[in-house]
Amino acid sequence: MRFDIYLLYLLLRLLGLLPLRVLHGMGALFGRLALWRRGTMAHTAAVNLAIARPELDRVTRGRLRREALAEVGKSGAEIVKIWGGGAERALSLVREVRGGELFDAALAAGKGVIIAAPHLGCWELLNYWLCRRTPMAILYRPPHLAALEPLLRKVRGALAPEQVRAEGAGVRTLYKRLAAGGTVGILPDQKPRAGEGQLAPFFGRDALTMVLLPRLAARTGATVLFAFAERLPRGAGYRIHFLPAPEGLADTDTAIACGALNRGVEACVERAFTQYQWHYRRYTANNLPNPYREGAGLV
Repeated sequence: MRFDIYLLYLLLRLLGLLPLRVLHGMGALFGRLALWRRGTMAHTAAVNLAIARPELDRVTRGRLRREALAEVGKSGAEIVKIWGGGAERALSLVREVRGGELFDAALAAGKGVIIAAPHLGCWELLNYWLCRRTPMAILYRPPHLAALEPLLRKVRGALAPEQVRAEGAGVRTLYKRLAAGGTVGILPDQKPRAGEGQLAPFFGRDALTMVLLPRLAARTGATVLFAFAERLPRGAGYRIHFLPAPEGLADTDTAIACGALNRGVEACVERAFTQYQWHYRRYTANNLPNPYREGAGLV
């Protein structure tokens, strides 16, 4: 590990000693500063919320945006606690699990489990919780700075999932693991590359949606569960949720399957609405009008 990356690791360990409530307070402040600056993040969140909540007036949507950006800040600050304090200490912050019987039943069935974990709440803590119960592989894209990969492996420790790159060999690894009754985790709302997705409604507007997860489910017969770790108020900890997949997710018609995939993400988001990554430009594709450009008329 490079010396500067090692220093970053030591800093994470040190800051991880701070109470979660303090870290969340600091993160919320930074999130609100992003709103004050009126930059790209704030604009994107405004557009996404106008799409997802068209029935609300601008004042109410503005309040939602303020809360959503505060949660973005919290999600960045809490990584210090999740990574810096070690996996077991992080898991001590889990206060409740809802729908855990769905996960237990899926494991017991032995047909493979696909965890669809949206960018909602604290997905790093969810990884720890899952990996403490079963070996798991996750599909990921490597960080832009390659030197950070050793840091990620070190901070995740013994409860780190197997990281499978989003490429041909990695996808074959996922198929093999599921065929053997194993567990894989995928971010279902990660926008696919051009030519690798299907347009499907997401909060009422077409969004480019991944086809990989539905294809894995259709070809392996694995159980698909949606899951996320909800951030509790005032740094009180986290609540983990498991939800069943909507009907049609394993349909061979990709339009039907991707529509079901997005409904599954929506069902999760509705349980912790402001904790979703509303600053992510989900509604861009080569053959769609860009709602984020100035003058698009949504905000």
